[in-house]
Amino acid sequence: MKTPVLFCFLFACIGFQSCKNNQEEKAVEGLQVQVEKPVSVQCYKALYEQDTIDLKVNTLKNGKITGDLAMTLLDMPKKVGKIAGEFSGDTLFVSYTFIQGANEKITFKNPMAFLKRGNTLILGNGKIQTTLGASYFVKGSPIDFERVKFKFTMVDCVAK
Repeated sequence: MKTPVLFCFLFACIGFQSCKNNQEEKAVEGLQVQVEKPVSVQCYKALYEQDTIDLKVNTLKNGKITGDLAMTLLDMPKKVGKIAGEFSGDTLFVSYTFIQGANEKITFKNPMAFLKRGNTLILGNGKIQTTLGASYFVKGSPIDFERVKFKFTMVDCVAK
């Protein structure tokens, strides 16, 4: 009776070990994506009244987009974070992961859409739905790029 139980225990341990190895491989793959050098880097700035948004867009070899976005809005804590996404036609869809103010313990994540027209980007307004803690644009609901506050113009990138 002890032999089958011991055999089952040994088999389960081997199965758990193989799952752990797979997770380690995925972690290494994730690190490789982050250190990939961009094919091009473009910087943008948007001003609206006393609000400012700075955007740095890195285009990777595979067409994916990464970058940095900092929002300084009047009477609100500064939002600083990273973007990750890709173009669909002339529209850039990204996920913006950021911290707000000095509170580094809580991170927020919001979807954003930018329409590219020449050397400018237009930040669109759309209906956002949150399900199980994840926010995304509502399918079938249009994103407005006409009545907007923020239109980004290309600027020289400043090294920090």
